[in-house]
Amino acid sequence: MLLFSRVLSEKCICFQSESSVSAELFGELFRNVFGSDLDLRRNIRKNDTALYSYDINDVGLIADIYSKYRISASEREINSEIIATNSLGVFTAGAFLACGSVNDPSKEYHLEFAVPEEKLASQLGALLRDIGVNAKTAVRRGQHIVYIKGSESIEDTLTFIGAQQCTLELMNVKIYKDVRNKANRIANCDSANIDKVVNAAVKQLEDIKLIEREIGLGQLATELREVAELRLENSDMSLREIGNALEPPISRSGVNHRFRRLGKIAEEIREGGTRIEGK
Repeated sequence: MLLFSRVLSEKCICFQSESSVSAELFGELFRNVFGSDLDLRRNIRKNDTALYSYDINDVGLIADIYSKYRISASEREINSEIIATNSLGVFTAGAFLACGSVNDPSKEYHLEFAVPEEKLASQLGALLRDIGVNAKTAVRRGQHIVYIKGSESIEDTLTFIGAQQCTLELMNVKIYKDVRNKANRIANCDSANIDKVVNAAVKQLEDIKLIEREIGLGQLATELREVAELRLENSDMSLREIGNALEPPISRSGVNHRFRRLGKIAEEIREGGTRIEGK
């Protein structure tokens, strides 16, 4: 957490966080390791968010900190020996607590570290890639960002740093989103199919009423008259239901074929002709 502080120089260390939990944890850890209490400052910014800060200005204490953790104020870098003797997962958790954030997964899958220096960002990105996470780097408003997209990579990162409960919550959100999206696709498909069926039935009724008005249904072939009468009596029947109501029953495609023949007769009438299919 010290390594990823906002300011790290020979005369000053400034740790900042938008999270009160991270800030309080930093103060507690610092007290346990160095036996010193730090004053926590809370500033409210223009966007009404809080920023929590610790300032360490004791030059002697700063020297002790750098010595203990083998930190160089002139060039920040991840010390592989320090990690090797401890835990890579815990180290990455500290980095996340110091400068990390994760978006609401219901909106987008995005986890990032806002790292204060380019070399440190490059090393953190390489570290994450070494554990199989697809991490990329970018510069945003002067900050070096190490970011992770994709739910699986974020789940792996959260699990790696010990935030298994967050991983489960993210997975639950992902499952909910997948189910919701599938339901929406099915509903849209059903709606489109319903519209198609309704529009076809309306067109069939228009054709049949035109034929009935101009020449009479009795002039049609028996198989055409039967489906025409069924449609007039049952405007909401599907083609399959109409086919099953006939004696003998016929297939959906058979019913559709008869309606196409009726449509051709109606079109002939509209064009001024009187041709009909004989009985």
